Order: sequence, then C-alpha cells, then structure tokens
Amino acid sequence: MPNVAIVGATGAVGQEFLKILAERNFPVQDLRLLATERSAGKTLSWQGRQLEVQETTSESFKGIDIALFAGGSAGAEYARHAVESGAVVIDNSSAFRLDPDVPLIVPEVNPEDVAGHKGIIANPNCSTIIMVVVLKPILDLAGIRRVVVSTYQAVSGAGLEGIVELENQIKAWGKGEEAEARTFPYPIAFNVIPRIDVFQEGDYTKEEWKMVKETQKILHRPKLAVTATCVRVPVFRSHAESINLETEREVGVSEIREALRTAAGVIVDDDPVQDHYPMPLFSAGRDEVFVGRLRQDYSLNRGFNLWVTGDQIRKGAATNAVQIAELLL
Repeated sequence: MPNVAIVGATGAVGQEFLKILAERNFPVQDLRLLATERSAGKTLSWQGRQLEVQETTSESFKGIDIALFAGGSAGAEYARHAVESGAVVIDNSSAFRLDPDVPLIVPEVNPEDVAGHKGIIANPNCSTIIMVVVLKPILDLAGIRRVVVSTYQAVSGAGLEGIVELENQIKAWGKGEEAEARTFPYPIAFNVIPRIDVFQEGDYTKEEWKMVKETQKILHRPKLAVTATCVRVPVFRSHAESINLETEREVGVSEIREALRTAAGVIVDDDPVQDHYPMPLFSAGRDEVFVGRLRQDYSLNRGFNLWVTGDQIRKGAATNAVQIAELLL
C-alpha cells in the first residue's frame, strides 16, 4: 500500500481529500498531513486516528509514494522536491496544467494520458472538469466545433474564506449592517460578480482562459473554439454552467441525451414536465456531474444548450485527484 501525503490538509480541499480517501477505501499505509507553519501542530481525525499536521518543507516527502496537493502556491514551491524524493505529485493548482510535459487528467475523459507522467500530474480547474465530463460523450458522438460557456461559481471555489465571507455578509444584512468585502472585490451576498481571478489578455480573466486552454488540452483539440464568462454567485457549494455548443455532425437531442445517460460520472436530470433540472442544492456533496435543460439551439444548425452542475470541491478538485491516484495504482 502507498504512503500518501496531503499538502494543504487543513483547507477546504484538503479536508475533502480526507473524506474521499475514506469513502473510496483508498489503500493507505501511512498518511502524512502537511500545511503551512501556521497550521502545524493541529490534529485531524481520520479513520479513527488522530494525525498531527506538520509544516510543509522540502524534506517532507521522504518515503511518500503519492503526494496530493490541495492547491495554492505549494505546488509550485514543493512539487519538484516531492518528485525528487520519489513521490508522484497530483497537483490541484494551476502551476503545471499547461506544461506540455505534465498530463492534465480527468479520469472519465482522458485516463490514458496518465501513462505519460514524469512525476507530476495536474488536476484541472474545477469548472473545466465539470464541463469536459459532459463534453466528452458529445465529442465522441458527433464532434464539437464550438463551445460557449457561462459559469455560476459558488463562493467555496475561493476556499473557506469565501464561505465565511458570504455567511458574515448575510448576517450583516439581516442586522442592517454594512457588508464587508475582503475575499471578493465587492459584497457577494445578494449579488453576482462577473470576475473570477485577475484580468488578462483581451480582458478575459485567468479563470476564463483556464477553461479555454485546459479544455483544448484535455480533449486533445488545440484548435477547438471555446469562449467563457465566469461569474461568482452567492451559493455556498457546487458550481453551475450554461453550455452552448455546436456539433460537427448532424445529431438529435435524443441521441445526445442517450450518450450522456450512459456516460461515466454523468447523471441526466432533465424532465421539464416534472420541473426537474440540475441545481447546486442537489449536486452538492456528490461526485457526479448533473446535466439537464438539454435542448436544440434554433439560432444555428447543429446547436445545443445544456445546463450543468457539479460539486467543485469534490469532482472539481478532491475526488478527481483521488481518481487520478487510483489510476496510478
């Protein structure tokens, strides 16, 4: 059984790693919990054991076989040290995602790419993961010429700080007090913010470019036309996405629905008569990507609309990384 390290163990994704390793009965010989100096010394419970969190250093990975990095700057700082110590790194940050020597993996989409790793495997952006799980069955069925996606991203995508900020602003609003914004540039309670991460080329945000470039890499379609608008919404957990796409070949809605219904990791929840469609309320805490509101786009030939939700902490981060570790085993 492998020795496993979790870097960023006290954060939202790190905590989810602990849950998912247990839920999936991932074989672990020794589990090492790592975090910043500020969190060192804390104890976390796992599988009936109390484990002490250690400070992450370049020497933290001796004897470790698989290192799960929860995100942030730790990957860029320590991933190479982990590899030099003999570990395979699965990194949830953006540091290595577009590196041509680092595979970018969603197990339901491109599991074969894991074989080409050189010690580091990248976990894609949460919104990208949720989208490509749904795009892959359609790509296999009819090809895809263009994708237009608008995201509705939960505050927990910004970590525990995002959750706390929304909670505090809701409480402040209830008391008639002014909402203080620290994690986000403006108050998020009862608001939506059409900016996630910093602005870059063409006035697209870094989050939007992630969705473009990562999707092209994962699907092995470097010229696939993708455009994105990423929006933060006052939802605690689970991202939603409105996806419009154009297929390369003629296909019907029923054929797409059937391809999605039989796809790994996808749940079709699409019944307008019964008023059933995916919502963050129901996909939170789940590993599947939910898809509904599937319909023809009558404004162009071979156009379709889909509405997708998925838990960005689980499938969009921790679960996907543990699934990659399962591929390694």
